[in-house]
Amino acid sequence: MVVDDTSNSSSPPPRKRLRQDLDSVNPKHSKLEPRLFVPFRALGLVTNHIPFVLQTRSHKGATDGPRIHLLTCLGKTWAMWEGGKMSLLFLKTVVVGPDAPEHISSLAMDGDHVWVASGPYVIKYHRGKEILRVINPLGLALSFITVFGSQVLALSENGGRMFLWNTSGGELESTIQFDIGFTATSILHPATYLNKILVASSQGSVQLWNIRSQTCIYKFSSNRLRSSPDSSGTENCAITSMTQSPAIDVVGIGFTSGELSVYDVRADERLMRMYMEGGIRALGFRSDGEPILASASSAGHIALWDLNSGGRLLHMVRGAHDGAITAVEWVPGQPVLITSGEDNSVKQWLFDSPTSAPRLLKFRSGHHAPPHLIRYYGEDGKQLLSASRDRSLRCTSVVRDSRSFEMSQGSLVKKATSLSIPLASLKFPPITSISNSPSRAKDWDDILTAHTDETFARSWTMLGKKLGKYNFGFVDDIKGKSKERIPLGSAVCVTACGNFGIASSSTGSIHMWNMQSGIKRKSFNIGPRPPEIANRSQNFGTKKRDRCVTGLATDPLNKMVMASTLDGTINFFNFQTTKLEHTLILPSSAVSLLLHNDSSLLATICDDMVVRLIDIETRKIVRELGGFRGRVLDIAFSPDSRWLVATSLDSIIRTFDVPTGRLIDAFRTSSVATSISFSPTNDFLATAHVDSVGVYLWANRAQYGDASFQSVSDDDLTDTNLPSVQGLTEDDALSALSDLTVNDTPSDVFSTPSQLDGELITLTLLPRARWQTLLNLEVIHQRNKPKEPPKVPEKAPFFLPTLPGVEPRFAPVIKEDPQKPTRRLEKTMASLESVFQQKLSAEDINGDYEAFFTFAKSLSPAAIDLELRSLVTLENLKAFINALIRRLISHRDFEAVQTFQSVFLRLHGDVIIANEELQHHLKELLDVQKTESHRVLELISSSLGTLGFVRGTL
Repeated sequence: MVVDDTSNSSSPPPRKRLRQDLDSVNPKHSKLEPRLFVPFRALGLVTNHIPFVLQTRSHKGATDGPRIHLLTCLGKTWAMWEGGKMSLLFLKTVVVGPDAPEHISSLAMDGDHVWVASGPYVIKYHRGKEILRVINPLGLALSFITVFGSQVLALSENGGRMFLWNTSGGELESTIQFDIGFTATSILHPATYLNKILVASSQGSVQLWNIRSQTCIYKFSSNRLRSSPDSSGTENCAITSMTQSPAIDVVGIGFTSGELSVYDVRADERLMRMYMEGGIRALGFRSDGEPILASASSAGHIALWDLNSGGRLLHMVRGAHDGAITAVEWVPGQPVLITSGEDNSVKQWLFDSPTSAPRLLKFRSGHHAPPHLIRYYGEDGKQLLSASRDRSLRCTSVVRDSRSFEMSQGSLVKKATSLSIPLASLKFPPITSISNSPSRAKDWDDILTAHTDETFARSWTMLGKKLGKYNFGFVDDIKGKSKERIPLGSAVCVTACGNFGIASSSTGSIHMWNMQSGIKRKSFNIGPRPPEIANRSQNFGTKKRDRCVTGLATDPLNKMVMASTLDGTINFFNFQTTKLEHTLILPSSAVSLLLHNDSSLLATICDDMVVRLIDIETRKIVRELGGFRGRVLDIAFSPDSRWLVATSLDSIIRTFDVPTGRLIDAFRTSSVATSISFSPTNDFLATAHVDSVGVYLWANRAQYGDASFQSVSDDDLTDTNLPSVQGLTEDDALSALSDLTVNDTPSDVFSTPSQLDGELITLTLLPRARWQTLLNLEVIHQRNKPKEPPKVPEKAPFFLPTLPGVEPRFAPVIKEDPQKPTRRLEKTMASLESVFQQKLSAEDINGDYEAFFTFAKSLSPAAIDLELRSLVTLENLKAFINALIRRLISHRDFEAVQTFQSVFLRLHGDVIIANEELQHHLKELLDVQKTESHRVLELISSSLGTLGFVRGTL
């Protein structure tokens, strides 16, 4: 036995601090993370094939009835839902536990504690924190757990043993080994039975065990539990569900053959027998006084049986779920039935009367097939459109799961019920292309989709959450038998203004419709195949006009329409005249198009595993991004068009720097990402994967801190796990992003130095108006001179003397001695210096006067003029001339030195000429000024010449 008790007497540190400590202990953890994108959160996950656990809680004094909690499994994590509003509990408790070592195989609840079976471990959680972990001493995986009093019971995956652990300390109290030929699958505690449990098997038999004495009390053979055990093989007699009824000694047993029995375990007698098409997956007895049994099948149907009438079928809800139903639970004392299925949904059914059919009360659902196409909707980055092979179009909210919904395709439930066919068969074919523009979302339809094997595109309205008014088809106007059915291509586009929708066909037809009225406005003729690609080996079509259009895009000003074809061309049409203006020949077939409106960059995926960027203004290829090891599946631009993110069949998500064309980030995911989309707010990257029904968000590290933009190679690839579902509040989750760079290794983020090169001239980077104002300050003073001088107040309350200088400073109070003359105060004030003069005299005469010029640049033009006028002594004049000389030699603040020099000579030129001791310094300033001015003119001439050469050659 191995017991790992992680609980301790001291309170555990906060989760945020705990993550930092773990990272510091394992320095390799930070190296394994991607450079730009880190896992953040998974969206759209509700439940999987593991049955949920229902718990009701009644609080003292509560008048709104008991509170319902649902515990569902999400792979390696679990989630707790509030049954009243079917929303995640985003309050004080953490509803989703940390990742377990392996996928969860069973769940159980005991008061405030959650028990999870994951591989060979049984883990105990309290408020989302792991407090106890026990392990199977044999190392085998566990398949089923249940809490029985002060013990937790678990079955091994092979069904040969049952383990009993103490719930408080985790000690292994006993182990029960079953007979050969008995494979245990589930455990049930019959009501009022002390220390006794029922164990069901895959052979169709049941055993009654006393867990205290570890003895088998009685064996219920399969012959008595089933009607005709010899009519079918052993593979159809396995017990899949066993539940307690409100009556004592009576249990319900379901089999994979579709048979279910209501059995009296005390009398060893079958009370009634029913049969349901498909294997029984779950059973539930109604507990509010009505004798009704609910059963669910692997086909997604729910059957309601009247036990007072000998098990007569009362109602059959066909297609209640789009997949096998995994659990059925009645809310105690209420006519509400809760079901969950493998279609990633949990539903509540309400019975208005004992004999009426149930109606759907509320539900929470997501895709039940992996989404293959995702796109952000709008500019706020809060909603995602996702299309899946389950034939649905869903809107997933990034902010809150309860705001997610499925776009309505009409009253399909009523049609499916009247025709007695599955609901999924009435849905539209899978979506192959999505385009949206929310500019006119409040006025008319704003989403356009293309579907597999359909001849028309469909419009949708996000505001109404449903299918739009119009279908845009490609059927010719010829009537009669010769009417041609043109299949739709995989390209649609809604213009940026939201007024027009464009769709293409597989034969090269491109039509444009008005989104408001649905009227066809224009057609674009793509023309015959250019002769440059006529000899390519691929067979693109037998007819000259059979040129399949694979991508469509329009510029934001509605001046141009771009269309890519499967034979490897990009065609540019005039939006107004529909004239084909230019055809760009590509080296390979074009699969799709993506236009970034702000930068006018058009990205196309080619069959030669290269992504090519085209400037729509020059209509030339400006970048070729390669290095893929598999076919490129999807691409996305960052909002500022600096990055291009691409996913390919090699399960690697790559990020390219568009200006340089370098690969700056690449990480490998556990499964292939089929579609990606970049948030318009630059904070998240959304991905959809081939083996998951969720949508995953990756936080952009560069949005919250410094990130490295170095080139990476194949050796720098990192294997990254997909994001997990989080149960924190949105504010806490977003604030946690500040910790993404806490333990990162120092990145090589480029910061502009104070001077690029010693041979270059560096300016102050201050506005030009600063120096223009200083040069023309006298003219400005004359223009703004007041007409009348300011009037002195008649009675000033007090007078505080100040020291000379720009910064106002009060003069210290000096008590005058009546026996001494009053000129002492005047001499003291005359000897004081301003901050400007102090910093000037404090500098090294052979230095670069950095501190002095930094202070001078922070002053206003009027303050600088006043400080220059206050240089009245020869020492101050000499020091300032030396400061100008040393600053010119250091090649710094060139325009500031020129301005200071001009104003200084204008103010003190006559004094400098009259004193011979200053003329030597003035001559030195003249020589340095000529040298530096000559260098500046040479640099400017060289730059102008280079610029003229570049302009002349382009």
